[in-house]
Amino acid sequence: QVQLVESGGGLVQPGGSLRLSCEASLSVFGIWDMGWYRQAPGKQREMVAQIRDIGTTNYAESVKGRFTISRDNEKKAVYLQMNSLKPEDTDVYYCRAFRPGFQYWGQGTQVTVSS
Repeated sequence: QVQLVESGGGLVQPGGSLRLSCEASLSVFGIWDMGWYRQAPGKQREMVAQIRDIGTTNYAESVKGRFTISRDNEKKAVYLQMNSLKPEDTDVYYCRAFRPGFQYWGQGTQVTVSS
């Protein structure tokens, strides 16, 4: 059974940084596109950042210039470096692995930005 396990969330002050990690039990990690999404209570889940199997990336407008997604295929992991955090970045962050016709989600990790 495929598992995606996120870590690195927590409480941080505005302007601070966090680094989220997602480790995947996928047998061939390198062929999967990976992404980070976030969701607040009562709202739709939204894409934060994605990284394709070939390494190309895209970001939500609200995080461009502040967040960086990266991957390590040997470690079967994807990361989200979050800088200059704002209170509106407070959400549960989810890791997703996807290919045509397939997708897997992690259980989520809470990020709270507050003074």
